[in-house]
Amino acid sequence: MRIIFSKQAELGIKAVLYLAVQPKGYLYNAAEISKELKVPKEFVAKILQRLTHSGIVSSKKGKTGGFSLKMNPKEIKLIDIIRSIDGEEAFEECVLGFESCSDEHPCPIHYRWAEIRQNIIDMFSEKSVADLREATIKKLKTLR
Repeated sequence: MRIIFSKQAELGIKAVLYLAVQPKGYLYNAAEISKELKVPKEFVAKILQRLTHSGIVSSKKGKTGGFSLKMNPKEIKLIDIIRSIDGEEAFEECVLGFESCSDEHPCPIHYRWAEIRQNIIDMFSEKSVADLREATIKKLKTLR
């Protein structure tokens, strides 16, 4: 059962937050980011490529290449990152995993979950990466 979004989307959020607090004009490779976030490099590289494809991150190939934010952190909402990794399905699937769960054919907790899910969507839609800058800096310091 996937409650809201995947581990890939979770890492995507972390990677974008990491890039958002770094000095502008620098590129960070997947190895640097994976070391800071304490996750496998291959996993980070795959997620960053998806974020590049969606236009949130930019990348430069080669020896001096790496990743940086393409968009202004004020314009990046957390929901944009989740949708770029997981698609719309992240917010449409039944929380209990039932197929064809809908208002017409609800699972046992369909209506209660719909309320909770909407609150979560609203929260991720309101918060930009820039809104989380200071909290991200503090959190990254605890990972070292």
